[in-house]
Amino acid sequence: MRKLQLIPIVLSISFVALFITSCRKDEPLYVSLPAEVQDAQIAHDWFDKFRFLTKNCAGFTPPVASRAFGYAGVTLYEAIVPGMPQYQSLQGQLQDMPKISTPDLTLEYNWAIATNAAMAYVAKNYYANMSNSLYIDVVKLEENSNIQIREKYGISDATFERSKKWGQEVARVIFEWSKTDGGHEGYTKNFPTSYKAPIGAGLWVPTYPKFQSALQPYWGTNRTFVTRNTSISQPSSPTPYSEDTASTFYKEAYLVYSSVKNIKPEEKIIAQFWSDDPGQPGTPPGHSISIATQILKKEAYNLAKSAEVYAKVGMGVSDAFVSCWYWKYQYNYIRPISFIRSKIDPTFVSLLETPPFPEYTSGHSVQSGATAKILTEIFGNNYEFVDATHANRTDINGTPRTFKSFYDFAAEAAISRLYGGIHYREAIEKGVEQGVKIGTQISKLTFRKP
Repeated sequence: MRKLQLIPIVLSISFVALFITSCRKDEPLYVSLPAEVQDAQIAHDWFDKFRFLTKNCAGFTPPVASRAFGYAGVTLYEAIVPGMPQYQSLQGQLQDMPKISTPDLTLEYNWAIATNAAMAYVAKNYYANMSNSLYIDVVKLEENSNIQIREKYGISDATFERSKKWGQEVARVIFEWSKTDGGHEGYTKNFPTSYKAPIGAGLWVPTYPKFQSALQPYWGTNRTFVTRNTSISQPSSPTPYSEDTASTFYKEAYLVYSSVKNIKPEEKIIAQFWSDDPGQPGTPPGHSISIATQILKKEAYNLAKSAEVYAKVGMGVSDAFVSCWYWKYQYNYIRPISFIRSKIDPTFVSLLETPPFPEYTSGHSVQSGATAKILTEIFGNNYEFVDATHANRTDINGTPRTFKSFYDFAAEAAISRLYGGIHYREAIEKGVEQGVKIGTQISKLTFRKP
């Protein structure tokens, strides 16, 4: 441990110390401090900032937010992977990902500076509609982080400029790639007027009380990070619509009705804790990122390992929303509140307001299932943790919450939508299964060198 503490001091005196970055004979020695021995605070700071921007920038609905987190994770990973001797780029594994040039590793780079530059680029471009005050906050984070990192590692001007330019260039290449996925500037296209919802019994209609038009009806056609992640994760068809009181569908709807009418105090807390609506409370993918950050801090993961986790969780929630939205608009399933107010109780009001898009499957369930699968593959099946995402909120009780595993959190996040009166149980259960399939494909990506 003492040796690691001395490394920055040695570097501040002289940059001629060589670090052996790989046991492979065909790879050169270079003078950069590997990302494996740099702490991940700079990455945590930026992902916390992305969550803050998601809450405070107009138009960052859950699908739009998930995409930003996905590209942020990939950008972070690719910006520092040259400084991760045991890892490899994701080029050749992600759909249509462009080639990124390789830096000259005989020259010195500081991967924390590269991270800072890349993440600042992400903030300024994926959240391009931020207010002037938010932009000033982003610039301050970038500048203050540069000062702190330079003081910590004793970085020369040449190394600083080289590292900064590298991080910006990686971020630029990935941003240009992102423009071709179908979701570019999605925050301006949440409610396209060109979409006309199909009409028929059992099909989605705008819901009480706002009766908004359909949100992001074309999102499901966006490019996923992993090829075929949408088709591979296809859920089975939902229960056929029926107005027969003895039918399975009617019973599913009545379960939602009775769950809201007879909700228990703990169930109400669960519904509110996981609501994560756009705006001040956040979004579901932001909640997953928050959980990942809390675990990374708890485990004191270094910059390299944290970059891997952020990349996996980011891509997982992003692909989850593409897949979920594709099948939502394929099935165009009616929301519980529409059926209940029409066929069971015209005065029914759900605990949570139903969002404006079709029912099947549950977005909360899909993204939570994907996150749970990914984190379980990394940290194990019975990893207990405390989720303090809403620790500073005063409008809900029961926070923080403790979970015995990542699948435990996914199950609670999913069932919260039944308690809120938003989803049928089938959409909840099939949604988690759908998400696990997506997380499985993300987990198959090869990050470490053979």
